[in-house]
Amino acid sequence: MFFDCPQVQQNINWIDTYELSILNPYPNLIFCIGFSFPDHQLQGVGHAWIEAQTVNFLVNKLVMQSPNTSNKKKNLKRSRSLRHDMPATDTTAANALDNCSVFPVEEIVQYPLPGYGVPNLISFSPDGSLIAYLFSLDQTLNRKVFVFDPNSRKHELFFSPPDGGLDENNLSAEEKLRRERSRERGLGVTRYEWVKTSPRKKRIMVPLPVGIYIQDLSIHSDLKLPSASCTPIIDPHVSPDGTMLAYVRDNELHVFNLVHNVSKQLTSGANGNVITHGLSEYIAQEEMERKNGYWWSLDSKFIAFTEVDHSEIPPFRIMHQGKSSVGSEAQEDHSYPFVGGPNVEVRLGVVPATGGPVTWMDLLCGERGHTNNEEYLARVCWMHGNILTAQVLNRSHSKLKILKFDIKTGQRKVILEEEHETWINLHDCFTPLDRVNTRFPGGFIWSSEKTGFRHLYLHYLDGQCLGTITQGDWMVEQVVGVNEASGIVYFTGTLDGPLECHLYRAKLFPDAGNLLQVPFRLTQGKGKHVVVLDHQMQRFVDIYDSLGSPPKVTVHSLSDGSLIMPLFEQPLSIPRFKKLQLQPPDLIQVEAKDGTTLYGALYKPDPARFGPPPYKTMIQVYGGPSVQLVCDSWINTVDMRAQYLRSKGILVWKMDNRGTARRGLKFEGALKYNCGQIDAEDQVTGAEWLIKQGLANHDHIGLYGWSYGGYLSAMTLTKFPELFKCAVSGAPVTSWDGYDTFYTEKYMGLPSENQSGYLQSSVIHHVDNMKGKLLLVHGMIDENVHFRHTARLVNALVAAGKPYELLIFPDERHMPRRLRDRKYMEERIWDFIERSL
Repeated sequence: MFFDCPQVQQNINWIDTYELSILNPYPNLIFCIGFSFPDHQLQGVGHAWIEAQTVNFLVNKLVMQSPNTSNKKKNLKRSRSLRHDMPATDTTAANALDNCSVFPVEEIVQYPLPGYGVPNLISFSPDGSLIAYLFSLDQTLNRKVFVFDPNSRKHELFFSPPDGGLDENNLSAEEKLRRERSRERGLGVTRYEWVKTSPRKKRIMVPLPVGIYIQDLSIHSDLKLPSASCTPIIDPHVSPDGTMLAYVRDNELHVFNLVHNVSKQLTSGANGNVITHGLSEYIAQEEMERKNGYWWSLDSKFIAFTEVDHSEIPPFRIMHQGKSSVGSEAQEDHSYPFVGGPNVEVRLGVVPATGGPVTWMDLLCGERGHTNNEEYLARVCWMHGNILTAQVLNRSHSKLKILKFDIKTGQRKVILEEEHETWINLHDCFTPLDRVNTRFPGGFIWSSEKTGFRHLYLHYLDGQCLGTITQGDWMVEQVVGVNEASGIVYFTGTLDGPLECHLYRAKLFPDAGNLLQVPFRLTQGKGKHVVVLDHQMQRFVDIYDSLGSPPKVTVHSLSDGSLIMPLFEQPLSIPRFKKLQLQPPDLIQVEAKDGTTLYGALYKPDPARFGPPPYKTMIQVYGGPSVQLVCDSWINTVDMRAQYLRSKGILVWKMDNRGTARRGLKFEGALKYNCGQIDAEDQVTGAEWLIKQGLANHDHIGLYGWSYGGYLSAMTLTKFPELFKCAVSGAPVTSWDGYDTFYTEKYMGLPSENQSGYLQSSVIHHVDNMKGKLLLVHGMIDENVHFRHTARLVNALVAAGKPYELLIFPDERHMPRRLRDRKYMEERIWDFIERSL
């Protein structure tokens, strides 16, 4: 940071600020050139490193005027000047120092975030001798496949795309939409699969826009199955035995023989985008986290697949208003199931992998004119012995069934039913178990929230519950492995608190009459742990991070969690992290009106630069179900917008209200039929706590959020106009009657059964109360939360005579992707906050 003072006067000095593109080696000092501070010991013209706090104090004593600055230093970058004739208040002093900070807005939109250029999509080879992962040596989003040899402890490049791999410009329309569903930003290689053959051969399958590559560790890559611009290859997966590759092309399921290099079409009868085979529908991808539309049997002999019929859903057309062209190239039609309307019909079939007739299972989800007890096909899973199972959910989300099918006849049997008056949360904890001994002839692990928290239960194949595996006021999140021979199940969960995630082990077979033992924790260090187990149940890879530690990757023993070796480590001296002087937020506990503990994260401005509190405050909100913002994770330390605002002297607060994830069904269920009510009230509680603590000023509090957070920021602004002065609302749902069936009806019920709730939960209904300033941000080709939500709110604002600001991106969807658009968006958001707060 530099102060340049070429002219010195007795009573009035001016300070012109510059910044260099170098890292200040002394973070607490400011380099002053040509300084003179009257009535202070630092007099005369010269240059030196001076403590930032001292300069802050001196600047506050001055009245700043800007003289003729025609003679500028060419090797310095000019920053925004202070207004001349402006008194040097606390704010202007802070601005003077702020101009010197090395935190350009580009840092907010640069990916990967500081510390997140680490190995990802980690997997063990079938024999456990290698660990594969995606990684970018140049710390960009463009990744390649590497392998790590635990014996030699060496890393080696495994696969590099000959043509550079995937980018945003060489994708088919279907793949672009699938990336939207999975929120994928990665480039180059985004996924791979091991091809299980002989232990000697180490091969992977890599899908790219140009086609399917098979890479052997010892030879060059082989483009096995070329793609075509008009008929792209969608969702390819290798068979469990490694001999075949299934994929979807032209909405039909195909199989490619990797040994004989022959492809065969397995299904027929697809009709454009109306009837598809082997593809998951929009609702399955976006809301159910079911990305697949087909599934290999464990012995690689059969494939189960879906037939999806969209014919009952009227197409919703989105126009590309920013394109120069018109007609079919400037529009897209979506089978979007609006709340209260019809869903797609889904059938489940089984076909031999070598080809042959399809056997249709006795199941038709979303069938017209029938009860809604089997509305959604939620999960499909093969068990040992070629037993096919499916989980189906009713329309009101109150009842789930597990069905078992005979694949020869399609006949079905219900083996488990679960009901809950709040709702059923889907999960991936269903785990088939083979016959272990005479005591346990086979069955499955199931996860249920019947106690209010998700826990594991052991079931026989016929559905009978053998016993409880875990229990308590905490939740299991994922089953990551089972050692059936030793009778141990490995899972991740929140036993050590809802702000963390650890790996635990528990006994698979309950001891009759004995109390359950507390699960044994295998991961070390407070924070979040993502784990990958090897196939031999001997080791696991731990991807660990916390507020104070960037992600690191280590290999551990599965017997006791002890460290075997590091795979990837990084120090806290990450260049971007060190340059920007990022500080972890403080984790805070606040009490809701009903006594429930709420967790918040506090980003306080540097008092040496901005003085003591209270500060102008922005509250980041999400607030919706299935999401948690506040946790002991590095992702909160590198929340770049929050850190950017903090560097501008803005206090940033985020808090998970009742209705958010990882706190149990009662906590989450507070939102039932009440979106925009309990969540908004809790955000008010958080703001009032900040005021009571002297951290925030009642007259200078705003909100910002995206998607459900965009909805909640606008809703809170309109419902509590005396407290909140502004809001940034990104891609908001402004009226729930315009969103999709699955999500909306789960939390709000059917519109015909909850008319009052739908009215009260609409932002549009409350615009008459609005007093603060509102910035609406939306992509015009958003196929998830349609731009019409913002357009409808604008109509209501105009009718009510309420001012608003609108920032639209004609070529963006729900998640802005273009660097130029995201940079422009952040500049506009900061400009709005600076003017409005």
